[in-house]
Amino acid sequence: MNQSVVILGRQPALGLAELESLYGAPALHRVSAQVALLDVDPVSINFDRLGGTVKLAKLLTRLNNTSWQSVVRYIAKTIPDHLQYIPEGKIRLGFNVYGLDASVAEINRSALEVKKAIKKAGRSVRVVPNTTPDLNSAQTLHNQLTGPTGLEFIVAKDGTGVLLAQVTNVQDINAYAARDQARPKRDARVGMLPPKLAQIIVNLAATDTGTVLDPFCGTGVVLQEALLDGHNAYGSDLEPRMIDYSRTNLDWLAKKYTLSGTVALEEGDATDHQWSKPFDVVAGETYLGRPFSAEPTAEILGQVRRDVDTIHRKFLKNLARQTQPGFRACLAVPAWITKNGILHLPTLDSLEDLGYTRMSFVHAGNTDLVYYRPGQVVGRELVVLIRK
Repeated sequence: MNQSVVILGRQPALGLAELESLYGAPALHRVSAQVALLDVDPVSINFDRLGGTVKLAKLLTRLNNTSWQSVVRYIAKTIPDHLQYIPEGKIRLGFNVYGLDASVAEINRSALEVKKAIKKAGRSVRVVPNTTPDLNSAQTLHNQLTGPTGLEFIVAKDGTGVLLAQVTNVQDINAYAARDQARPKRDARVGMLPPKLAQIIVNLAATDTGTVLDPFCGTGVVLQEALLDGHNAYGSDLEPRMIDYSRTNLDWLAKKYTLSGTVALEEGDATDHQWSKPFDVVAGETYLGRPFSAEPTAEILGQVRRDVDTIHRKFLKNLARQTQPGFRACLAVPAWITKNGILHLPTLDSLEDLGYTRMSFVHAGNTDLVYYRPGQVVGRELVVLIRK
């Protein structure tokens, strides 16, 4: 079986949950904080639709030794036999090292050893130097390391051995920026949901194609990613302005990409709205409440949590009335990052009473599924619900 090595994003638990949702827990094996092994051939993975995985690589071999120099000797010895599969032109060589006892200086010296082996075999080569043990996405993209003449290795310690893999895909940070910052309608007041996080939300909700409902659609980021993933997009929002924004943004998207799904938008308060069209799953970011630039007083935060919680309870009751047992939803709900820890939405403690079971993951704890950046007060907790 051809296996994949994946490099996870800044918050690895989100990527692990996403992969587990799509491919099943038995196919996924945690290697280290940032690395996982997936029992799926890289060619079978629609990498561009993964929000929580930074790099995808094809597993080449396992070495029963964790010595960095042994790994380098193996690569230098075997690489001439593989050059016939690389088209003519200058080879670009790069390394990502995880968990091994090798400094950046040692990695760069070793890359020159491999370069010598490649040149001795009659090919020209340029090394992409490391400033950290691994290359970032921008370095991989800029140097075209996943192109026809690119050769980017992942060397990751796995117990008493090493995984050696070749990178096949890297997150296209330019594409994310283009469909985020270039959208005609954006509104910081309702939050700026990153497209990568929207992808994860869609993938946690929908494992098959169908109609994705976002009951708090805002400017349409989740609907955008659902369409790009081959789903139909169905959005509703309390504010008519947000419906207009979503429509404008999705019309813009349709001009830039080939989309197969349909789009439906309607005004409605998620706490009591009767959705007029059928839908298969719910995916979206709910109402996050008041934004804060600094941690508020306990009294203010307590009031905000109570107000936001009331809206969520009403929404979940309304959704339960309109869905059947087994129905699945992934919601990004607010979580407040305080000096004393993370405060969660109180409703999460009474989901059973509202008619839901919270889905748990084998490879990621529910308490780890909180997306936030340093300095943020209001984060997003990803919750996957199954209708009882």
